[in-house]
Amino acid sequence: MSLFRFKSRETGDLVMLAPSGKRILEILGKDPSVSGIIRPEEMAGAIEALRAAVLAEEASQQRAREEAQAQGEPAPQFDAVSLRMRSAPFIEMLQRCVKADVEVVWGV
Repeated sequence: MSLFRFKSRETGDLVMLAPSGKRILEILGKDPSVSGIIRPEEMAGAIEALRAAVLAEEASQQRAREEAQAQGEPAPQFDAVSLRMRSAPFIEMLQRCVKADVEVVWGV
């Protein structure tokens, strides 16, 4: 399985398995199939997009659990590691990089 390695001059490298890295980049509207950059001026929007995606995933899962319970069915199973947990280190990286005014790159 391949990896995504996110780099910045402010933080250590952040390594994610391909499915997680791809999902993060897609949420940000970035093409995961090519190398790229997130500039400091994009980071506030990126953080908001990730937080909105986390809330949307959690709401969707809660609705699915409630619907299953209402129909007397077993609760659906979701990934043990949620988007909230997977995105937290990336959000922290973005927060540190925006303060330091440095970009985050991947695939280079």
